[in-house]
Amino acid sequence: MKATQKDFKGTAARAAGACNVFFFCGPDEAGASAAANKIISLLDDPGERIEMAGADLRKDPVLLGDEARSNSLFGGTRHIFVRASGDEAHDAVKNLIEGEGEACPVLIVATSATEKSRTAKLLDKRDDALVAMFWPPDLQAVSSSVRTMADGAGLQLNGDIAERIARAAGLDVRLAQSEVEKLALYLDASPQSPRTVDLDALDAIGAKTEDDGFMPLVNAVLSGETNKLQAELQRMHELSINPVGLLLAFERRAAQLTSLAAKIGPRGDIKSAIDAEKRARRIFWKDERDLSVQIRRWRGKKLERLVAKLVELHRTLLSNSQSSELLLSQGLAEIARAAAPRN
Repeated sequence: MKATQKDFKGTAARAAGACNVFFFCGPDEAGASAAANKIISLLDDPGERIEMAGADLRKDPVLLGDEARSNSLFGGTRHIFVRASGDEAHDAVKNLIEGEGEACPVLIVATSATEKSRTAKLLDKRDDALVAMFWPPDLQAVSSSVRTMADGAGLQLNGDIAERIARAAGLDVRLAQSEVEKLALYLDASPQSPRTVDLDALDAIGAKTEDDGFMPLVNAVLSGETNKLQAELQRMHELSINPVGLLLAFERRAAQLTSLAAKIGPRGDIKSAIDAEKRARRIFWKDERDLSVQIRRWRGKKLERLVAKLVELHRTLLSNSQSSELLLSQGLAEIARAAAPRN
């Protein structure tokens, strides 16, 4: 089975019932992760969650199949969630589908992979597998998703507020979902007791745009403006900006650059491509200058290495929460130096 973000919603329930291996790919890592969690919510009995890294599966390709066919510690059901980069999990998935015996559901979110990757081709003609490709969404699509989330949480909001939440989340559906959940809690809303959301409620939960905190640092690092880096890192510390939330902003911008690079090609016209994206409302006018600089800094293999570096940083932060700010600062300094223009 195959799907994109356009038809995933209509495919999800059928896939959850029919498939055992799910491969979510594309430059929109946030959308792919949200889709994986949607499938998990649709499983009859998801049970225990086992998380694995693509880098570990690349080193030990039999690990996934063994884990998927082993019994849960307490004898219940389980599912496996894999975060990978590119085709890191290819050999492990091949061993899994060629093995014998019943296996638990396996969900793979593969950053920087596409529906044309080796892993996707391994699965796309199988009746027991789903390959879903996610491109970065536009403002209208995320605003629509926000309204759907709000309906499910018992919140009544208009299009302007849905758009404001979408912008505040940087078009990341995971962060938008978090804002909706905070609103529902603040207003004591539920499907049985709906509440209306106004701007006062939105301001009360602290919803604000990324530009208030994240983007000056994101742009300084990815544009290679090393002269601004120390001041921006100091600001991150003084404002107590959440390291994981900040890193998600970097991941979203890297996904945007990946999508833009694919449309430009190796010898395309950068200005024309950015103008087209701006007309399609996939780029905000205020981001035009920064994207123009960054797409010149990050192309081809260098952009692939950036995506892999951000994925590695994400894993490191999640496993070292006490030192996350220091580790992120070190990682961002390394990225900024790589982006800096050479004399």
